[in-house]
Amino acid sequence: MIRRLDPETRSKIAAGEVVARPASVVVELVENALDADAETVEIEVDGDGTGRIRVADDGRGMAESDAALAVERHATSKLSAADDLDTVETLGFRGEALPSIAAAAARLELTTNDGGPRGTRVAVDGDGQTTDGERDKTVSPAGRARGTTVEVTDLFADRPARKKSLASPKAEFARVSAVVTRYALTRPDVRFVLRHDGRETLATPGTDRFSDALLAVYGRDAASHASTFDAAREVSAAGETATVEVDGALCHPEVTRSRRDHVHVSVNGRALAEPRLRRAVADGYGTLLPDGREPVGVVRLRLPPAWVDHNVHPAKDEVGFRDADAVAEAVEASVRDALSTADLRRSGEVAMDLDSSLAPVEAASVFDDLRVIGRFRGLYLLCEAGDELLVVDQHAAHERINYERLREAVESAGIDSVAVDPPATVSLSPTDAALLDANRDLVEELGFRVAEFGDADGAGGGTGTYRVAAVPAPLGRPFAPGALADVVTDVASGDRADPRDALLKDLACHPSIRAGDDLGDDEAARLVDRLGACETPYTCPHGRPTVLSIDEETFVRGFGRRTGRLG
Repeated sequence: MIRRLDPETRSKIAAGEVVARPASVVVELVENALDADAETVEIEVDGDGTGRIRVADDGRGMAESDAALAVERHATSKLSAADDLDTVETLGFRGEALPSIAAAAARLELTTNDGGPRGTRVAVDGDGQTTDGERDKTVSPAGRARGTTVEVTDLFADRPARKKSLASPKAEFARVSAVVTRYALTRPDVRFVLRHDGRETLATPGTDRFSDALLAVYGRDAASHASTFDAAREVSAAGETATVEVDGALCHPEVTRSRRDHVHVSVNGRALAEPRLRRAVADGYGTLLPDGREPVGVVRLRLPPAWVDHNVHPAKDEVGFRDADAVAEAVEASVRDALSTADLRRSGEVAMDLDSSLAPVEAASVFDDLRVIGRFRGLYLLCEAGDELLVVDQHAAHERINYERLREAVESAGIDSVAVDPPATVSLSPTDAALLDANRDLVEELGFRVAEFGDADGAGGGTGTYRVAAVPAPLGRPFAPGALADVVTDVASGDRADPRDALLKDLACHPSIRAGDDLGDDEAARLVDRLGACETPYTCPHGRPTVLSIDEETFVRGFGRRTGRLG
């Protein structure tokens, strides 16, 4: 039998669409603060966020009548008619945000002041329920300066299944930290402060300079190797033309990470984990990035509201565009042009001595009849093997050689550590610091010994500056202390069965021959022999092919010959 749901059930369903986890609450409350033109936003989180979340701002507060309406369903200051959905210039239509948060929590308390002599406090408790499905609320006077504070306690108190589905408390806080970091970087004009269990983990100055925000999040190395840019490009769709404005800050290619999580983008003010735009930024770097590395940067887009739909993703991680391909192309071109005018010369020396690299894996060679006959563009080795022409990617081949030798050593003896004397200082972003805190045991199993500054027992806490006292050194090849950020991200991603494997792949890549390294005849021949001795010679550790083949029949057809050299 089909029947109408009662108001309380409908309210809970609506709340579930908006409030999936504590980070969802933080997104909604931070965006409300930004819509109110706040200059400072302070976020406090206890534990994983289900215990307490508090967001305070100094933006435009609300009068008593507006404050009372703000916690009721279908009430919003952002829309006056249905047509406004196509042109809304705030951070999207969120009429369900505050009442949905209230429906998911045991208590929501809103304290606000629009600049008058006294403020207003509105409290919504989960115990009471009115006949129309709204929760009971109380409205009373309160002392507060101009602005708004929202405090949410006991999130998912009456939803044990949702609460049990959350990750560990440290992992949930890492999600919160990622959200706040994203906004802190894309809104450098706003001062952000994040506290976890009473301890400050992030503070940006709100100077409206990307460099200052990058300094607060990533430290001096990234901030000093970044260039700002500003561009505008025309895009067309369905006969209409619009201007896409793109600006931000791009770190030089020597500042990279193993994953694309450190590309921060926003669209019309909304910070997003938008994969298409992140990919467009990375594509704009082109060949400037080393293989397997991703950039660090902040890119903001602004385009007409009618060209953007902010409500296509329940968690608001993505947006819809009238022409997504055209927008992505505009971003890629803007990044590429910005990098072409910056001094982005890669620093560091490339090891060329094959004899100093790792010895080959002992195995029967599958390349016995292969002969190197030439090289192409300082990257590809041209080899003759029977009736085939083999093309070997020298960097991918050397990676495979190094990786298999490392893997063999680690499987038999484990990963050794070497002391860093004196201990190195490494700065982690607030999100990476939270991820390290959540995965410290596994990171230390991989060979790192890390302690936060001033923290003798190494328990950490996320202030961002760490002493690295030891690093992994398989086969005596030590990792750089700065690799800690990449290892933390790889471990926390949870998409690899053995995090040691990711460590070895990264280590195998760094000493390998690069594009443009011109090998002599003997060096090229030794490289191919060593590749043939590998257990899996046909792909690099990251899955890219090491060898492509072109058989003689291809040339016969291409040149219109009747037969090949052998008939």
